Amino acid sequence: MRFLAVLTVKNEAAFLLEWLAHHRAIGFTDFLVLSNDCEDSTDRMLDRLQEMGWLTHVPNPGPHDKGPQWQALRLASAHPLFAQADWVAMLDIDEFVNIHVEDGSLGALLSALPKASAITLTWRLFGNAGIVHYEDRPITAQFTRAAPRVMGWPWRAAMFKTLFRNDGLYAKLGVHRPRQPNRDRLGEARWFDGSGRPLGTAFHKSRVFNDFNQDNYKLVQLNHYALGAMESYVLKAARGRASHADLPMAMDYWAERNFCTDEDNSISATAPERTAQLDHLRSDVPLARLHEEAVAWRRRRFEELMTEEPLRALFGRLMLTPPARPLSPEASTIILKYGLRARKDQTM
Repeated sequence: MRFLAVLTVKNEAAFLLEWLAHHRAIGFTDFLVLSNDCEDSTDRMLDRLQEMGWLTHVPNPGPHDKGPQWQALRLASAHPLFAQADWVAMLDIDEFVNIHVEDGSLGALLSALPKASAITLTWRLFGNAGIVHYEDRPITAQFTRAAPRVMGWPWRAAMFKTLFRNDGLYAKLGVHRPRQPNRDRLGEARWFDGSGRPLGTAFHKSRVFNDFNQDNYKLVQLNHYALGAMESYVLKAARGRASHADLPMAMDYWAERNFCTDEDNSISATAPERTAQLDHLRSDVPLARLHEEAVAWRRRRFEELMTEEPLRALFGRLMLTPPARPLSPEASTIILKYGLRARKDQTM
């Protein structure tokens, strides 16, 4: 069985080895990584990892009409690795698949859902927890405070990425879900959420979020470390979004993701194998050198950005702002009510 993870990156070499080690540890067999316009050692690190047989690197230089991620998706959908894969997931560098079944592997997840053609990997938002400075330590160990298991809003708390069977039912990759379904075969689709519940036909075509006010994580969740340290967030804001290049990253993005109410160390269940894989990667001298270059670049880049007033002000606001407070069920219901009303008005 071949499991393919598709990843797009820019200036993220400092986080790459942990991400690869984790996803190799849980059973991904192939990695297709597309990089664009890197200033740190990301592209050179990917070339070295390709030499070592760990992944396939495809450069994706700009300009990009709709953002680098959409161009990357087109390239990945046409790549031979996509055609050869049995199961596929489109992931980001700040997303870690966290499986709660048996040994935490992809094989165990599929054994629990043998009829699935697609499984929604719902985001669990991991907050910043007041960490200011970037450190060269595993993200999965640094950030362990997360959103509650059950939330009613914001809507991104129920958004998902998709692990899907690559049998021709869907022809192309999307950011959150497979696209271009074979209309004649949609009756074959069997979608399940991260708690093992079967999902309706709305998920077969376009839906990108699960239902609110329920636990979507009993079998699998997607740990989403969207913020990181405050210094790292400043670099992320300066870089811009991958799929919505026209939208800035500022305090609204931060506030809707900085939930720290719950302690969640569940990903530590696969830490021994992840650590073994990471130690193997770090033992490669050229790779270790490239990692150190990436760490130094991040620290140098932050100092450069602090000479710019908008980003300096953003950094100050991050330190001023406490973690987000989850809305009560009553408040969430009010927000969702207005959202449903607006959607109904738009379709009239």
